[in-house]
Amino acid sequence: MASFFPHSPRLVCLLFFWSVLPGVSAMGQGTPERFAEWSRIPFTPKEYQARRDRLLDLLRAQGGGLFLVPSASGLTTGDTFRQTDNFLYFTGLELPKSMLWIDGDHGTLLLFAPDRDLRWESDTRPNDFPGRSLGTDPEVVRLAAMDSVLSAESFGEYLAAWAHTGRPVWLDQAGAVNERPALIPEQGITPEVELGLAVTGRFPDLGLVDGSALIARLRMVKSPAEIAAIEGAVDAAVTAMRHAVRQVRPGVTERSLIGQFEAACRREGAARFPFTPIVKSGPNALWPWRVLASHAERRDRVLEAGEIVTFDVGCEVGSYVSDIGRTFPVSGRFSPDQRKAVELVTAVSDAMLAAIRPGVTLADVQRVAYAAIPEAEKRYMQTGSFFGHHIGLSVGDPADPDARLAPGMVFTVEPWYYNHDTGIAAFIEDNVVVTETGVRVLSSGLPRTAVDLERMILP
Repeated sequence: MASFFPHSPRLVCLLFFWSVLPGVSAMGQGTPERFAEWSRIPFTPKEYQARRDRLLDLLRAQGGGLFLVPSASGLTTGDTFRQTDNFLYFTGLELPKSMLWIDGDHGTLLLFAPDRDLRWESDTRPNDFPGRSLGTDPEVVRLAAMDSVLSAESFGEYLAAWAHTGRPVWLDQAGAVNERPALIPEQGITPEVELGLAVTGRFPDLGLVDGSALIARLRMVKSPAEIAAIEGAVDAAVTAMRHAVRQVRPGVTERSLIGQFEAACRREGAARFPFTPIVKSGPNALWPWRVLASHAERRDRVLEAGEIVTFDVGCEVGSYVSDIGRTFPVSGRFSPDQRKAVELVTAVSDAMLAAIRPGVTLADVQRVAYAAIPEAEKRYMQTGSFFGHHIGLSVGDPADPDARLAPGMVFTVEPWYYNHDTGIAAFIEDNVVVTETGVRVLSSGLPRTAVDLERMILP
């Protein structure tokens, strides 16, 4: 069967995993490996089935249609495979080149997966690449807990048949930035967006609907199992920051402190990092991460006596992430002005924490934050958000900023202070979960007051 997707260089490079790839042996000559020997789902099959059922309910409430969730390609340049967030959220499976099919008209759940894993095959090295079944592996079928597991090669036929019905196709298009592929691809284009471009290219009359709001409604409320996983990632980051901070002193470099944090995070079980750990000192502390990241060597200052150093860091453990931050005095004592800045952001954070409870909105929390900022300091604490963001499978978990807070929502509280007039910055970031009666600080294992932050530096 011919590939369903157009073979533009952009699409071939980034996706369209389920197409038939020629020139690879059917199976290696050694004993084939089994999927379950290498991979497991993080939670129970019932957890993922409940998530898919909730999406079906949302689809029906919107009049039905088909929701497609693509997996990652599985191709790698050396990094460990990382599944797309949405596919991982709904299946827990590390399958490459696959597609989840959620039919809101008929309540059907299908999984399209490759019959075999082409990453495990090589004509010239059969001993090292003995082959592995995927969609035909009974264990994959059992773990998927779908109505059917079908060959990825049949996906094009199914979608063509759906297109003839005139019914809508839903895709998470939250990352869409262009109506068509750019000559120079935008960074961060998601597989969902790439799939949308391919689908509309093949079926221009197909009604494509942005399903990002439905995904947000589901993913921004975490289950108890997810909250426990996030707590594990937070605990790892807290332990790693405590270790790295013990190395803070005049003469060390920002990059060496990043290395200390990363090594400790790995020891705590981190598979990877949700973002490059941010350690910024002196004048670097005055700049947001994306400004510093525009020049690699700017992020390796030598810490000097009398400066402050800010950690904005996180770990990924079990595919869930943390994102915490603190500001420390390099010499062990804050200057009076530095102390005032740290106490200011702590007071704003405290006001926000006191305001968080079920039923309020993030806009309500933002208003409380601004009310706690002295008028003369507001210009140094401007933000278009609420001084925070939802976290879970990523540090930018999808969320509806207008939704009322509900138990199980997990996000950061991070009022920041950048005063370019005085050259002083301060930053406190905590991870919190909304409870039935208020809020619980997941990162409470780290001190928050100026005095206690000094004690972490002084011997």
